[in-house]
Amino acid sequence: MAHELTSPSMSDSASSCGSPARPGWWRDAVIYQVYVRSFADSDGDGIGDLRGVRERLPHIAELGADAVWLTPFYASPQADGGYDVADYRAVDPVFGDLADADDLVRAAHGLGLKVIVDIVPNHTSDRHPWFQQALAGVGRDRYVFRPGRGPAGAEPPNDWESVFGGPAWTRVADGTWYLHLFAPEQPDLNWKNAEVRAEFDSVLRFWLDLGVDGFRIDVAHGMVKAEGLPDIGHGQQAKLIGTQRLPFFDQDGVHEIHRGWRRLLESYGPDRIGVAEAWAPTPERLALYVRPDELHQAFNFQFLNCPWDATALRSVVDESLRATASVGAPTTWVLSNHDVVRHPTRYGSPARGRAAALLMLALPGSAYVYQGEELGLPEVVDLPDELRQDPAFLRGDGQDGLRDGCRVPLPWTPEGPSYGFGPGGSWLPQPAEWSGLSVAAQAADPGSDLELYRRALRLRREHPALGAGEAVEWLDGLPEGVLAFRRRSEGGDVLVTLNTTAREVPLPLTASPLLSSTPLPGVLVLPSPATEFTARAAHAHNVRVPADSCVWWAI
Repeated sequence: MAHELTSPSMSDSASSCGSPARPGWWRDAVIYQVYVRSFADSDGDGIGDLRGVRERLPHIAELGADAVWLTPFYASPQADGGYDVADYRAVDPVFGDLADADDLVRAAHGLGLKVIVDIVPNHTSDRHPWFQQALAGVGRDRYVFRPGRGPAGAEPPNDWESVFGGPAWTRVADGTWYLHLFAPEQPDLNWKNAEVRAEFDSVLRFWLDLGVDGFRIDVAHGMVKAEGLPDIGHGQQAKLIGTQRLPFFDQDGVHEIHRGWRRLLESYGPDRIGVAEAWAPTPERLALYVRPDELHQAFNFQFLNCPWDATALRSVVDESLRATASVGAPTTWVLSNHDVVRHPTRYGSPARGRAAALLMLALPGSAYVYQGEELGLPEVVDLPDELRQDPAFLRGDGQDGLRDGCRVPLPWTPEGPSYGFGPGGSWLPQPAEWSGLSVAAQAADPGSDLELYRRALRLRREHPALGAGEAVEWLDGLPEGVLAFRRRSEGGDVLVTLNTTAREVPLPLTASPLLSSTPLPGVLVLPSPATEFTARAAHAHNVRVPADSCVWWAI
């Protein structure tokens, strides 16, 4: 029996924010993340590089993205996939050189794509000249060195644990200890030191002068530590990240750093942006990073971590919108990245992965798409242990150590030793079934994940009710496990339905289907995105919404 739909009710988050000023490009942008070493290899060494990225930029532009975010390509010993930087102004030879970086930025701009690069300010590589000098006793105040505890200082200065497992401290030859919240090869910087602050201002200017459009700030919540470096009092601290404030994460002092960077970005014009990778215990704490005088965006890990549950999803959407609206910022949505299990695997099926994508792309704000997400790639769960490179896997007791599974190089063609990734092999093995998931294989299939993403991004760009704005209007009185919300615009409204159940659900809708994550019962072909959005279709009553699906409807 179909439930009667009650009148839509404006969410608290939407009604609490007035009309924004003319938005910048980033407020509703779709940003495509490139994990450089796994995107495209131009020279046959099995590792992706900047020239490979440049050659494949048309794929990102044709997908419909507004910007590309590049993971670190700086000079690095690669102890943590490039997040251990030895020289912030140089390109690691495995990825190319500065001329390749310059060419990539120019080519992206020529295709209408903005370019965001990673910056890693919490720590450097232990091969960075500064740390090598610190080991020799020079300039140690740039890092966090402390004497040990216990007899002869043989125990770490406090009980802090590395995110990757084990103590967050390593002892050096003279008996003192240095802090590394990640791998021992990644010593933490001391942001009380004026040289550190001045150096990163200079590094940001270097890349802004080259033409990049912004920065994704790694561990944006981590640079400031609590006074006195107090003990936490229990183990398994990595599992506490994002659930509570820790003495080494989400300290209030980080906001003064981000305010300084906002001023620096604005000195280059209004459209250079900063994006916080910030783990905070509540949406309200996360919103502090995107106040008007701080950064422009912050990753929404509450949404990423939400289970496949209608009640939980509605709650996290409302809480996220309410928190960002309180500071006049857009909400940023993300389902997958280079640090987490790919969302089709996390949710338990490809169908749920596609449905989650359409849900995300229908929400107000900016959305991030991780490379391969548009192909429906699953997590690779059976990599041989001897090939894994995630330092958390090698250390244990911290993060799950399985990040390599989402970093397997992309398949571009159905054939070849690396499915078109490069003229040689690939640094991690690709499953044989990825041949059928390659870009070339899916480009010819109107029912593919790739075509779904292309249509979704095209509709999102063309339809004024999608992406832009702040409001969602929930429809109440739906069957358990089903969500529906309206996005309003002068050009016509869009209704979004999400069915998280394993059964088909009838709904008394008067609507025309625009896009569905799975074939609709009784509908042979969905209309082209060019179809008039406000058209009223014959499928007006008792529409049957498939299991584990998301559908966009014109109403």
